[in-house]
Amino acid sequence: MTILEDFFAKAIPSKAEILLLSPFIFIYVLLVAILVCYLKKFRNVRTPYTRKIFHFLIFTTASIFQYRFGLSLVVLFGIIVSLFVLAAVVAGEGFVFYEAMARQTDSPHRTLFILIPLFTTALGGVLINIFFPGFSFIGYLVGGWGDAVGEPVGTRWGKHRYAVPSLLGVPAQRSVEGSAAVILVSTMVAFAGLYLAGYPVPMAFGTALACGIGGGAVEAISNHGLDNLTIQVAAAGIAHVILT
Repeated sequence: MTILEDFFAKAIPSKAEILLLSPFIFIYVLLVAILVCYLKKFRNVRTPYTRKIFHFLIFTTASIFQYRFGLSLVVLFGIIVSLFVLAAVVAGEGFVFYEAMARQTDSPHRTLFILIPLFTTALGGVLINIFFPGFSFIGYLVGGWGDAVGEPVGTRWGKHRYAVPSLLGVPAQRSVEGSAAVILVSTMVAFAGLYLAGYPVPMAFGTALACGIGGGAVEAISNHGLDNLTIQVAAAGIAHVILT
């Protein structure tokens, strides 16, 4: 069996999974969407925060599904999440879920900067499950926690800013403070994941530190909109190289 054949064999949900689990996954994603909509509409939480709360919860859930149940459930989960996001895009500006996802700073391409990260997230998940399947959950964790913390920390405390490459001419900046937060949180969550997966503390910590630094460095230089892809691949790849 080739690598791709093995990937597709693991990735395609069974009929039983689709029929039995889709309703529960749908309800869960609906609750997450309601949460960020509530925060945006009734608590006036800024979009950089509501967007990252959604990001954090989705990636974390994907990591748990991957480690506990396998890739097929992650694929089913990803399809349902994508349908929610695409529905928000179709509804467009003014729809509360859209506004919870679409940053004003991405104008005039707010919709594209919802769709591009959606695509790059899926592509990152595919690549790490093809090339580093044993550590895909680390890619999800670092992508979900590390990347999620960078923008809010930079928005709130970032004083030392630097420009990063962007797409479609939308100017983008990150901050040293945000990048440091990415490294710190990525290291912590990668360590937790590896430790819970049964790796000894010294091995888990050393690998997590490498994943955190590597993921943070890649996130710092990645094009605006592409870091969901690069940070997943970097973290899972580093863990694979060290531990296999």
